[in-house]
Amino acid sequence: MNDMLHVSSNPHVRSKVTTSSIMLAVVIALLPAAGFGIYNFGTHALLLILVTIAACVLTELLFEVLMKKEITIGDFSAVVTGLLLAMNLPPMAPLWIGVIGGIFAILVVKMLFGGLGQNFMNPALGGRCFLLISFTGIMTNFDCDAYTGATPLAQLKAGTTPQILDMIIGRTSGTIGETSMIAIVLGACLLIMLGIIDLKIPGTYIVTFVIFISIFGGHGTDMAYISAHLAGGGLMLGAFFMATDYVTRPITKKGQYVYGALLGILTGIFRVFGASAEGVSYAIIIGNLLVPLIEKVTLPKAFGKGGEHV
Repeated sequence: MNDMLHVSSNPHVRSKVTTSSIMLAVVIALLPAAGFGIYNFGTHALLLILVTIAACVLTELLFEVLMKKEITIGDFSAVVTGLLLAMNLPPMAPLWIGVIGGIFAILVVKMLFGGLGQNFMNPALGGRCFLLISFTGIMTNFDCDAYTGATPLAQLKAGTTPQILDMIIGRTSGTIGETSMIAIVLGACLLIMLGIIDLKIPGTYIVTFVIFISIFGGHGTDMAYISAHLAGGGLMLGAFFMATDYVTRPITKKGQYVYGALLGILTGIFRVFGASAEGVSYAIIIGNLLVPLIEKVTLPKAFGKGGEHV
């Protein structure tokens, strides 16, 4: 009897990687940037992070209880959404901004479309863009006790170059989680080493963006100008932590390269020609909406249907 063959439905090879383990790794990878944001901006930033995460988790829990659905808050996806959304908020934003943004991100962008795996755009960025449109004054006010005046990207837009070293370290104004390039890259390196993300999307995104601003930015290949654009704003946070979202990125390898190039071009257009100094959030959301088309164009043909012979 011990030699009997066991028959089961496919797939027969199963990965030990779970949604909760991936999401927990993302949370850990975000801690350096979040921790530096708290150090940089103070206790209000910490409260804003905690409140936004709580709003996201409770919204998902209440929706599933009321709709009599399986409780899924244990997969940590709501925690990731809340943390990313909070890291995209101004450090002195009122706490109710985090609550409203968290409710919108989870309820409207995620749960009403079927929950994790069914959302058509990144929930955190959807929440942030909703807040930007609804509460523009609050979402564009980055003054705090430590810093006042224009953000580094606003300085670039005005024609002045900020201190590059301060931008790389994070000693500058901005949203809670975007200021320290070093902290963001450290977290990204952890995800790359764990095999959770690779460099196809973020690498293509960053390289395309650099090429775009070198051609159209008006400063050529001036490294100070290029470095300021890379270290300023949400480019690094968006490239490594939001553009790589499993649900809203293309599944094909060629599609991921196309997607990354599209994000780089859109971000460059928004930053160079747009009225706003930033453009990462809108670039990624537009890219999310175009993912079905990108996948349709880049999907490999099945063997026997015109595909290449191996």
